[in-house]
Amino acid sequence: MSAEVAARAAVIAALKADRALMDGLNGLFDGEPGRASVPYAFIDACIGADWGGKAMDGREVRLSLALRVGDEAAARLGGMIGRVDVAMAGMGVHDGWRIVTARLARSRVARDEGKSPVGWRAVIDYRLRMVREG
Repeated sequence: MSAEVAARAAVIAALKADRALMDGLNGLFDGEPGRASVPYAFIDACIGADWGGKAMDGREVRLSLALRVGDEAAARLGGMIGRVDVAMAGMGVHDGWRIVTARLARSRVARDEGKSPVGWRAVIDYRLRMVREG
């Protein structure tokens, strides 16, 4: 399996394991859903680059996660972002790839005017460094 696909699956598994986060969401999707009711989360863009060496096959994967709520204020997103950070720290081996580090690259919170209902969206970008096991 490619590192990018393994990273997506690992993040989804880690987030689904966080009951507090999942209890606050109507769904967690691999890609933006065509139809879903807020609040929900989805894995968005995923970009991979070589991060290997002579003796190891490694990848650096940049992955975006989006959270969407239909609230008038962005306050609920703060707690969700905190839960995501906790879940991301606990990833290990997934589909033959060991996640060595998972670091926050950047995050942004903005009004989500283009959707119905109008609400708020947080986009959180992570940098995962991974090495192939075996």
